[in-house]
Amino acid sequence: MSTLHLLGWRHALIAFAILFLFTFKAFSDDPEIALVIGEPYEDMRQRSSAYIPPALPGEIWFNIPDSDARLNFIDPTYGFVTPLARFFTVIYDKGLINSVRMSPQIEPLLLDETLKVALDLQDQWRRTGWTSTRPDEFPPIAGTPAWQERIQQSRNGIKTYWQAGDQYQIMLMVGRFADSRHPGEERYLISLSLAEPWVKPWEAYDTLAVP
Repeated sequence: MSTLHLLGWRHALIAFAILFLFTFKAFSDDPEIALVIGEPYEDMRQRSSAYIPPALPGEIWFNIPDSDARLNFIDPTYGFVTPLARFFTVIYDKGLINSVRMSPQIEPLLLDETLKVALDLQDQWRRTGWTSTRPDEFPPIAGTPAWQERIQQSRNGIKTYWQAGDQYQIMLMVGRFADSRHPGEERYLISLSLAEPWVKPWEAYDTLAVP
């Protein structure tokens, strides 16, 4: 191989390495809220790279990060990471984290983009041992044309529940959202609620409230 060819390969490898480092740094620099359900609220504050105000002593309340942030759920078995979120609330009960409600996106998305986020989250949950709760009534979201049509035709959105043993549960919901910035487009909002389990396999449908 000639010297010119060697230099060409070296330059290509260097360019690839630089691109990889910038991409990795951009992802790793995303502000995040890192938590587990039930832990002290202040532990979450000290660990997270996104700023979130302190808890009110002795109160049941919620706080919102000061910037867009992703959720890094750091349970050693059931952990997962979301995309950046603009709507993100951490609910606490007398100094302990009770639940999370968020929309893992920074703007309403087109249907294909919405499904990409939802399917990636579900894939993470499957890999770490989460299971679908009552899949006959609330099946996991799929990327098929039939599912796209189901989401488009739903008036109140569709939802699915996921459970991590008897420790945690997630409700994932997808629904239409009227976005004034894109009046001619169908945009969608993803809602994610995370808490200790509140939906049991044997409960009646009308008891399935969000905690």
